[in-house]
Amino acid sequence: MRCVKTWLAIWIMLLLAGAALAQQKPAQPVQPAQSNSSAQSDLSDDLLQMLDQIDQDRVRDFFTKLQRQFDGTNIYELASLKEIALQVLPVLKEFEETQPYAAWLQAHLDDLDAANEVEREMKATSPKPATATVQAGVPLKIVRSVWVKELEKRPWPPLAKTYLPKLKQIFVSENVPPELVWVAGVESSFDPQARGPAGAAGMFQLMPATARMEHLSLWPFDQRYQPDKSARAAARYLRDLHNHYGGDWQLALAAYNVGEGRVDKLLKEHKAGSFDAIARWLPAETQMYVPKVEATIHLREGLALADLKAPAG
Repeated sequence: MRCVKTWLAIWIMLLLAGAALAQQKPAQPVQPAQSNSSAQSDLSDDLLQMLDQIDQDRVRDFFTKLQRQFDGTNIYELASLKEIALQVLPVLKEFEETQPYAAWLQAHLDDLDAANEVEREMKATSPKPATATVQAGVPLKIVRSVWVKELEKRPWPPLAKTYLPKLKQIFVSENVPPELVWVAGVESSFDPQARGPAGAAGMFQLMPATARMEHLSLWPFDQRYQPDKSARAAARYLRDLHNHYGGDWQLALAAYNVGEGRVDKLLKEHKAGSFDAIARWLPAETQMYVPKVEATIHLREGLALADLKAPAG
C-alpha cells in the first residue's frame, strides 16, 4: 500500500511540476497528464479506491484555474476558487511527497479570502457594473485596506520566530533592509519546504532560473530548500531589483513576483514610473502581492516600504 501511495503522490508531483517557468514569469496552466483509462481494469481495488479519494481531475483542474486567474488581471475571479482550494488542500496534505504543495497552498489561502473581500467592498462602494469596474481596475486603496484588515486578524506564522533572527542577519549582510524577510512570510509562511505549482520552491519561492542566476545549485540537492542559502539568494535578487528601479521597493517587489521584463514593458508602454500607475495591467496575483507585502511589513515591523533603509555600513 505504501508503494501505491508513493506512486500516486509522485504522479501528482509530476503533474504540478509540469508548469515550471522562469522566475516570476507569467504562469502557464498545468499540463494534463495522459489518460490511463485503458489500464484501469488491471488496477487493484485499493488503488482504484485511492484514485477516487484523491480525485486527480479536481486537483489538476484547481491548479490550472488558479494559475490562469493569478495571471489574469481580474482580482474578482480569484475569490471563486476558495471552496475548491479547501477541498484540494487535505488531498495534498495526505501524502508526504505532495505536502510541499499543501504548504504553499495553505500560505496562499488568504489571497483568496482577500480577493473575496475586495469584491465585496467594490460592490458596496461602486455603482458601476462589474464589467466596467474590472476594465477600470480595482482601486489599490481598497486592496491595501483589505490586506490591513485581513492581516490584523491573523497571528504570526508559526515558523516566523524560529527563522526571523537568522534571516534578518543574512539580509543585513547583503545590504538589504532586514524587514524584507517578511517576503518569506507572504510567499510560504516561512515554510522552507513549500513548493508552488509553477515550480517555485523554498521559503522565498525562487524559480529555477533565478536560483541558478543567484548561484544556487538545483542538483543533486536543491539549495532553494535550505533557508540560509535561499534567503541570501532572495536578498541579492531583491537588492538588484531595487537598484534596477531606482530605489522603488514597490516596483522591485512587483518584479520579484512577475518578472522585471513584464514590469519594464508596462512602464514603457504606459509611460509610467510607479507601481500604482501600472497595477491594473499587472496580473491579479501581483496586484494583490505588493499591497500584501506592504501591509505585512507595516503590521509586523511598523514601517512603510518607503521608510525601509539599507543597513548602515
